[in-house]
Amino acid sequence: MHPGRIAARTPDKPAVVMSDTGETLTYRRLDERSLRLARVLYDAGLRPGDDVVVLAENDPRCIEVYWAAVGSGLYVTAVDHHLQPGEAAYIVDDCDAAAVITSAAQAATATAIVDATPRVRLRLAFGGAVAGHDDYEAALAAAPAEPVPGNPPRGKDMLYSSGTTGRPKGVKPPLSDKGIDDGPDPLLAVFGPVYGFDADTVYLSPAPLYHAAPLRFAAMVLSVGGTVVVMPRFDAEASLAAIERFRATHSQWVPTMFVRMLKLPDDVRARYDISSLRVAVHAAAPCPVEVKRRMIDWWGPVLHEYYGSTEALGVTMIDSHEWLAHPGSVGRSRLGVLRVCDESGAEVPAGATGLVYFERDVLPFAYHKDATKTVEAQHPTHPNWGTNGDIGHVDADGYLYLTDRRAFTIISGGVNVYPQEIEDALALHPAVLDVAVIGVPDEDLGERVTAVVRAAPGATPGPALATELQDFLGERLSRRKVPRTVDFVDELPRTETGKLRKHVLRARYAR
Repeated sequence: MHPGRIAARTPDKPAVVMSDTGETLTYRRLDERSLRLARVLYDAGLRPGDDVVVLAENDPRCIEVYWAAVGSGLYVTAVDHHLQPGEAAYIVDDCDAAAVITSAAQAATATAIVDATPRVRLRLAFGGAVAGHDDYEAALAAAPAEPVPGNPPRGKDMLYSSGTTGRPKGVKPPLSDKGIDDGPDPLLAVFGPVYGFDADTVYLSPAPLYHAAPLRFAAMVLSVGGTVVVMPRFDAEASLAAIERFRATHSQWVPTMFVRMLKLPDDVRARYDISSLRVAVHAAAPCPVEVKRRMIDWWGPVLHEYYGSTEALGVTMIDSHEWLAHPGSVGRSRLGVLRVCDESGAEVPAGATGLVYFERDVLPFAYHKDATKTVEAQHPTHPNWGTNGDIGHVDADGYLYLTDRRAFTIISGGVNVYPQEIEDALALHPAVLDVAVIGVPDEDLGERVTAVVRAAPGATPGPALATELQDFLGERLSRRKVPRTVDFVDELPRTETGKLRKHVLRARYAR
């Protein structure tokens, strides 16, 4: 339900808390401020189906913008504030944004994109003055805390894919004719019963709110009256401290965060009480088997994994007990029917590898202004089957195992090599802080398997370490999977949810 219903019962209950400063947004304030903002947007001419962009770091006002949009039939697009101005301007213009709400901390980007986004009719800034933008607080203070006229449909997020394989694509779900209080958040029906979201939930979000999962899970928790604790950014030790301080019952992570926490000194890991955690969700990127096994040994059987996407084509889920019986699986389907097909589109038998599809009654989204990309995400003969471009197989019990992204597959000497397997093997080597495996153009092999490694503190990058890592892999993988080349870098291009932007890395090598 809308936070306003919860505010009527528990007005002073914390809805959103910042983990670092303790800044708190109560349900009363969230309801009042989101209603005021919705009226500001309405008075600026925004109507159901229009889009409002939020360009900001993790901040309670991001949640205000979300509920203002959802409560008045608008789309809300959260933009990664780490993007260059040209990248951010592309998204703002592509989504046809009618309003942009930003923070003073993002003033450089916000002002740089003004000329490139002429269709924006309202620009607001909070936390300080930003040239070309009206004051957010003054605008809210002048607006009534009343619902917009009529009974608008429930608004939705329109988010952009993380751009790990190319330019971001806008994922635009259709609006229904139901209002904000005419039914629950559709995702809540899938995740709520499994994870036990309720009014007693204290959900720790260490990831950026401009990504789909943190934003959508925060919305689900708020729709049942729980409390969302937002970290300004991920930090391994600070995350453990936040679990203890706020007695978090639920949290969501990506495997890179697990790796960073596992590499903390033993005395640091033992310093914090994490016994309040009932559910630790992870998603967004594949988790190496050994990493997950060690996390379950440390945190207990509270880990829950799901596989999905911004496109919300389908969802699989698996808990710790199931995973221990099916290590490496991302679970069985909870939304949509799993189909695995070969390159011709024919279904393959259990255990065979192919492209993973979810069958739905209808495709639940379209890529904004890109019919070609939408068609590419559909099965060639079943338009209601959609794919995220992942490769995997389903076992005889219906459990899905992912191999890699189709776009990341390396064809070396005519043989398919899946980088994920190699990256998983290297992830916990003590000398490796981060790694990406890519195919580099090669006249003889077509593509040469190359590992790009960020060395851990104390490790010395160079030929000796490269040989050590190749020997390490040679004991675990077949020879054709061992990288011919190991290069060392200071940083890898990742999103804040841990996804490798491999197209960026491959472009460097192509140059």
